[in-house]
Amino acid sequence: MNSLPHNTFKERLARSERLIGLWVTFTGHPVAEVLAGSGFDWLLLDMEHSPNDVAALGAQLLAVRGSPSAPVVRVPVHDMAWIKRVLDAGAPNIMVPNVRSAAEAREAVSWSRFAPEGLRGVAGSTRAGNYTRYKDYMARANGEIGLVLQIESREALDDLDAICRVPGVDAVFIGPSDLAASLGHRGQAGHPVVQAAISDAFRTARQAGRASGILAADGKAEAYLDQGATMVGVGTDLHLLIAAADGLAARFRSTAQ
Repeated sequence: MNSLPHNTFKERLARSERLIGLWVTFTGHPVAEVLAGSGFDWLLLDMEHSPNDVAALGAQLLAVRGSPSAPVVRVPVHDMAWIKRVLDAGAPNIMVPNVRSAAEAREAVSWSRFAPEGLRGVAGSTRAGNYTRYKDYMARANGEIGLVLQIESREALDDLDAICRVPGVDAVFIGPSDLAASLGHRGQAGHPVVQAAISDAFRTARQAGRASGILAADGKAEAYLDQGATMVGVGTDLHLLIAAADGLAARFRSTAQ
């Protein structure tokens, strides 16, 4: 293949399609490979709250290549070097945590684009450019990057409309746990004040013509979909493992008593 693939996930975000995903917190690539066959629209490969490095991430990206699940990589921090390294590793879509303002949104866009549109360091010999085999990589790379920004603070909510209107931002994604803490309700993402703020955020994004998303780690995502969120994480690999393992253990403990 000598041409950079089109980013269909980015295109689907722009069409406000309903995209159901799963959080991948385990860094071993077999986990990503197994989950890529489950039929999710996207898989979030985490580097912020998981002990993931670029080498392990590369194996995860290879494990999901060719599957129906688009990989989205959450970088550890809002940082130009991390964004560059993850993009060079071949991530077609990135999520940037804790973006607080339109100014930071513009930075994230700039760091994910080559000059003159941005400040990303130029390299075509990486996996992202198929090791120089994508002959149109330099011409098309800027337009194929999917960029999702996490909204996790009161400051971000206050500037959300402006964040959504920054060119190059494909979606905003609510981080309910951090947002709850920022609003004074740490550990209470279900608090009415937090839930009202989330609903307002979806509405603001929709009015700005931007896709919005959220993670429902407990799988209870129906209300968010009903409120207009389109990029919704409906669980995590960790929660699935705990629920299945605890349930199986409880089943056989009860029969043994």
